[in-house]
Amino acid sequence: MLKDSKLKIYVDMDGVICTNTWGEYEKAIPIYDNIIEINRLYDEGHTIVIWTARGGTTNIDWSELNKRQLKEWGVKYHYFDLHKPTYDILIDDKAINSVKMLKSLRNRFKQR
Repeated sequence: MLKDSKLKIYVDMDGVICTNTWGEYEKAIPIYDNIIEINRLYDEGHTIVIWTARGGTTNIDWSELNKRQLKEWGVKYHYFDLHKPTYDILIDDKAINSVKMLKSLRNRFKQR
């Protein structure tokens, strides 16, 4: 599926690209295994949109920090969107568990 069609993929920052620091974003640690897979999807021609709710509750603009972190961590992306709603549970027919998805991608590329 991923190889034959080009997808628009929204990727969350906290808990996917970096550790979740519960609002202490300066302390976030990159999760390089996930970044490698996100970059691989980018390199395959998929559109990567970084989607975060940072500042969604506090109205603090974290754009500069977010973009600096993405650059420092080497994350490849096309667009950056700060308009992710804050929520506790997301129920969606297209929702994918990031841990399972990225593990599946790692296994797929190990087999090549």
